[in-house]
Amino acid sequence: MARYTGPNCKMCRREGCKLYLKGERCTNGKCPFDHRSTAPGQHGAARKKVGEYGKHLREKQKTRRYYGVLEKQFRSYYRMAEKMEGITGANLLCLLERRLDNVIYRMGMAESRKEARQLVLHAHFTLNGKKVTIPSLLVKAGDVIAVKETSKDNVKIRTLAEALATKTSPKWIEKDAQNLTCRIVALPQRDDIDFEINEQLIVELYSK
Repeated sequence: MARYTGPNCKMCRREGCKLYLKGERCTNGKCPFDHRSTAPGQHGAARKKVGEYGKHLREKQKTRRYYGVLEKQFRSYYRMAEKMEGITGANLLCLLERRLDNVIYRMGMAESRKEARQLVLHAHFTLNGKKVTIPSLLVKAGDVIAVKETSKDNVKIRTLAEALATKTSPKWIEKDAQNLTCRIVALPQRDDIDFEINEQLIVELYSK
């Protein structure tokens, strides 16, 4: 399975904003981006003129990296969004929000999407009562995600569970912190996404 294995903080520096890829480290003052926000590389601090294509590309790369999706996957989501009713850009973001790894991160059972992906791959969760190991699976309204009974004694899961009640979840996720479950009460909408993304630039990029 293809995956990015390089430094996460370099991606934040390249996009010029925090992508919150390392969980608590991104908010506790230890984030390298707080001390060095210039682009990586020898000439990262130099001022560079960004053209129209560059703006479109950077917005696509920022969004792709924020959700932890590879280029081929991202393009596949865009094609799906094109075929759906409604606005393509909003459809694209809502599809990304529906990924199982993102839902587990949003409910608060992982510090980052990368960690959520690892927990899913290690079969710590069930979907509608059945074991699931596919982080990219798209959830539907009415789906119930739960920590597997045999995983509740896992040290990492216990640590995450202790902090679950203090974390907020979006309105489309109904969380039960006591039983370590959540239910998808509705599909996510564009205004449920709090990260600053200009999806129109992505649509324009793929429309060229």
